Amino acid sequence: MKKAEQENKTTVTEFLLLGFGDLGDQQLLLFSFFLLIYIATVVGNILIVVLVVVDHHLHTPMYFFLGNLSCLETCYSSDILPLMLSHLFHGGRGTISVTGCMTQFYLFGFLAVSECYLLAAMSYDRYVAICNPLLYTVLINGKVCLQLVAGSWVSGSLTINITIYLMYQLTFCGPSEINHFFCDFNPILKLSCSDTRTIKLLTFFLAAVCSLPPFLLTLTSYGFIISSIIMIPSTSGRQKAFSTCSSHLIVVSIFYGTVMIVYMLPRSETLEDLNKVFSVFYTVLTPLLNPMIYSLRNREVKVAFRRTLAKFYAFERV
Repeated sequence: MKKAEQENKTTVTEFLLLGFGDLGDQQLLLFSFFLLIYIATVVGNILIVVLVVVDHHLHTPMYFFLGNLSCLETCYSSDILPLMLSHLFHGGRGTISVTGCMTQFYLFGFLAVSECYLLAAMSYDRYVAICNPLLYTVLINGKVCLQLVAGSWVSGSLTINITIYLMYQLTFCGPSEINHFFCDFNPILKLSCSDTRTIKLLTFFLAAVCSLPPFLLTLTSYGFIISSIIMIPSTSGRQKAFSTCSSHLIVVSIFYGTVMIVYMLPRSETLEDLNKVFSVFYTVLTPLLNPMIYSLRNREVKVAFRRTLAKFYAFERV
């Protein structure tokens, strides 16, 4: 009897991602929309990485962080969007193996947590640059930059390794339909026939640790930055600084806000239906907006782009 029960528990070898399969004729339109977003995201982020690497004028702590963020966003989008685009192209839904599903969630969790801490490190860098400019080279040097970035990646790795270890202890005995466009934590857990109370409690704790402190640190940093901006005598200078800070805060708030809604609020049928919409914000929109808000609007990046193009054309003529 036990043997037969165990065999039943191991019959599920793949999941069906329902994605946006209920949109019918709008699948092609949605595919085109997300394809354009993915191309723009990858091109924009890779462009920033290339500029930060090749242009020595951008070899500063701020652009070191931005280069890492762009690299992270490229990987982040490439973990989610290609599979979603493939499923949209073939009707909005598709299958994925259990191992493939766990791998996708592992990469997603690793990159999402790393981004939380990296955004906090970037806000601290801007706080020191604006509020304590005389101490900037002391507080934000090469060693500190490496430690902050490494800490972000290590934090993401440790957090997701704990979660994925517990998820691999789960058994899946049906159903096998995931009502989402990628392999996310709660939809996977909903399919398990194991006791999931421990992993739910632990993941809630980890989600709180990985989102609330970085978010509060980011808000605090920008609070001090805005206080310093108010003291700027030039009206045009204040407006420009406020425009930049407000753009940063909007993107950060969208990312953190939707992550906390999805992972920290109590489960309900209404909220589960909205999870796909909320997930689009932090998996699709923020990787697109980050290069635009943080880098592509920056005058130094524009100058570096023109300088790199000039070097490229000069090399081509030779």
